Amino acid sequence: MSSLINRDKKHVWHPFSQHATSGDPLPIVSAKGTLLYDEKGKSYIDANSSWWVNIHGHGHEIIGKAITDQFQALDHVIFANVTHPQAVRLAERITSKLPSHLTKVFFSDNGSTAAEVALKMCVQFWHNKGEEKTLVMALEGAYHGDTFGAMSVGERDLFNKPFEPLFFQAEYLPFPNPDQEDHILEIAEKRFASGNFAALIVEPLIQGASGMRMYSVGFLDRLMQIARKNKVLIIFDEVMTGFGRTGTFFALDQCNENPDLVMLSKGLTAGVLPLGLTVTSEEIFNSFLSEKTERGFLHGHSYTGNPIACAVANASLDIFEQEGTIEKIERLKEANNEALRLISREPNILNPRVCGTILAFEVNTADRVGYFSGIRDQAYQYALERGVLLRPLGNTIFINPPYCITREEYDHLITVIISFLRSIQE
Repeated sequence: MSSLINRDKKHVWHPFSQHATSGDPLPIVSAKGTLLYDEKGKSYIDANSSWWVNIHGHGHEIIGKAITDQFQALDHVIFANVTHPQAVRLAERITSKLPSHLTKVFFSDNGSTAAEVALKMCVQFWHNKGEEKTLVMALEGAYHGDTFGAMSVGERDLFNKPFEPLFFQAEYLPFPNPDQEDHILEIAEKRFASGNFAALIVEPLIQGASGMRMYSVGFLDRLMQIARKNKVLIIFDEVMTGFGRTGTFFALDQCNENPDLVMLSKGLTAGVLPLGLTVTSEEIFNSFLSEKTERGFLHGHSYTGNPIACAVANASLDIFEQEGTIEKIERLKEANNEALRLISREPNILNPRVCGTILAFEVNTADRVGYFSGIRDQAYQYALERGVLLRPLGNTIFINPPYCITREEYDHLITVIISFLRSIQE
């Protein structure tokens, strides 16, 4: 066992890990492009973009230069009634890519805090208008983060059972499988008609943590129409779906209807530094304006609007514009559709599917299904031994690699997955 692993095991508590059974951590010491390198120099294809964040690949020179240049100019400054060029530039650029009514950007640290901000904004919006609407509607299977507000609107009895007595009240619509859409919309009509809902929050088009579950843009548009008719604010959690993952810059680009608030993180900084944004409308912003300080949005974080993180986000947008990133996304979509046809021939899989740069399917197993299926550990170890870092969601195997993945790397990745599927038939 390496010195690094020994030192880690003495002091480090890893996220989403059961240390009694998870085995030794993988000692990664460097990375470049799509590849991660361990202490012995072995390479691994980063098949999930290091938790869905690293969109352009590791060690990108443009991002490295942005960090160095910004550190020399301004490393950090309080953001309460203070501004700086990188934050203003980022807000301008992000709003230019969103529907025209989304003009106000609130900065935070990550996806969970972007969710907290969005939820608090919605509740206080109605409070400031003299309407005490506090209920939030979500979809079954939702995941919006690990802070208490975000957990409160996430799937119950999955990761968070010990904390559920402390959650605020939320309601859930069934996940919109194709044959249930009309029925679910009828449920939404009845529930929203109560007038008690402050907000609807969704991961648009695809739920990440619950197993890369995909649903139709048609359903989402109709659900938004019902919410808007009943004066329910709409939050899009684009933390995972943003920045090209669903095949368009934002998932909302595929919709006819538009949300009132959008949460952004993950690919925002190309997986290099923590940063979250909650983008909303002039109408919502104006509801907080008052001579009374307490009517303002009294929320913030120590690193809100960090200049270096903002510089990295601007550099990531530069890469989109300068390096043909949209073309890379299109190539990855085509490769996924080709791979889907190959994987679909395997007898022990269910529901093979693609959404933009994401390919996913379930392994048909007699073992426990869902997030806690043991097939996850088998697939993880099998792939790791063959130079691929996967992180299956239980018996759901998925890939969403950096957009810079080469065809050779991609083909090896698919070969390893198919080889694993065949190995468990034997």
